[in-house]
Amino acid sequence: MDVGLLIILGIIVVLLAVLFTFVPVALWISALAAGVRVGIFTLVGMRLRRVIPARVVNPLIKAVKAGLDLSINKLEGHYLAGGNVDRVVNALIAAQRANIELSFERCAAIDLAGRDVLEAVQMSVNPKVIETPFIAGVAMDGIEVKAKARITVRANIDRLVGGAGEDTVIARVGEGIVSTIGSSNDHKKVLENPDLISQTVLSKGLDAGTAFEILSIDIADIDIGKNIGAELQTDQAEADKNIAQAKAEERRAMAVAKEQEMKARVEEMRAKVVEAESEVPMAMSEALRSGNLGVMDYMNIQNVMADTDMRDSIGKTTGEDKKGDKSQ
Repeated sequence: MDVGLLIILGIIVVLLAVLFTFVPVALWISALAAGVRVGIFTLVGMRLRRVIPARVVNPLIKAVKAGLDLSINKLEGHYLAGGNVDRVVNALIAAQRANIELSFERCAAIDLAGRDVLEAVQMSVNPKVIETPFIAGVAMDGIEVKAKARITVRANIDRLVGGAGEDTVIARVGEGIVSTIGSSNDHKKVLENPDLISQTVLSKGLDAGTAFEILSIDIADIDIGKNIGAELQTDQAEADKNIAQAKAEERRAMAVAKEQEMKARVEEMRAKVVEAESEVPMAMSEALRSGNLGVMDYMNIQNVMADTDMRDSIGKTTGEDKKGDKSQ
């Protein structure tokens, strides 16, 4: 009898252990104590659907205590879709406290889109300041102006799904700053009235299609950069000089080539003259053999050639004497 009683007690203990392990009785009791009616079989069904009951029931208790009308099926469905139930409930509570109209469906959609819905609600209450890096623009007088802006934005709940993020806002503001500086005739006007930049940029509606609403754009710092106009003129002058040097070098090369060509022609003519002179003795000997040229004719030719050489020598000597007299 004692052995049978022990077996029965052991079975009861095992059943209770299995019951408390598979069925979150403690969580069920906590929900009942908080006034949230959750059936024990609902919790068992969560276990069967591989849902962690605490991830759904605890946010539901929080929502009921905050006065929100949420059903456990919606929270469980959002959990099964891969959402963060606790963050969604916290965002709904924060929106209710701030009198921001936000439904569970939109809040769940924002969470599933990958955005931090709680941070978005907090940003709607407390706007965020985004600081841009130094953005450089060039005024019409060629002077570079660098400006840094602080953008005060507030989250737009209606455009959180599908709206552009902070990088787009910074890029658009930077584009507006560059455009405003570039349209200024004088960089001094930009330095004197930096608020003209913020007013011009703010009036362009740069927050269209983004998840934010731009409240203000303030120029935090402004500075002078390089003289871009002077650098461009210097670069243009250097380029013109290089082009002129290249053209001069081209002309010089053409002149050198022409000179070489003329020298080659002169050498060719000299070679022809030498070749022709080398044929003269042969022609004279042939004339002598054939009787076309007599001995006396040959002697006369030699006399004429000697006379010509003598005259050339006398002419060269006379020219050198005249040069010497002029130098003295």
